[in-house]
Amino acid sequence: MKYAVLVANILVGLVFTVFGLNAFLNFMPMPPMEGDMGTFAGVLASTGFLKAVKVLEVALGVMILANFQRPLAYLLLAPIVIGILFTEIFVMKQPGIAVVLTALLGFLIYTNRERYMSILN
Repeated sequence: MKYAVLVANILVGLVFTVFGLNAFLNFMPMPPMEGDMGTFAGVLASTGFLKAVKVLEVALGVMILANFQRPLAYLLLAPIVIGILFTEIFVMKQPGIAVVLTALLGFLIYTNRERYMSILN
């Protein structure tokens, strides 16, 4: 279990750090999006919402990789992951990496469930 948590932390932390930084540094050029997803991404980009989310992704990914307040980072990442999942399901009409991210983050939240008990009481 210890190694599964370690691997999940590294995967989630790296995904959010790398893809969040890519939005600013563009070291992995993305192909242009078409259709509904292109329109949706255009709206997110034009309003500045996407940049704010990417800043959070980088900060929370680094928090996970640095082992700094990981339980807090998991909770703050949860709405972002759900947003990505819903975008893939409802806009792109095909689930992708968000399914894996949801499972990994759910697993990490579950392994830290005792830390969240004070919130639920």
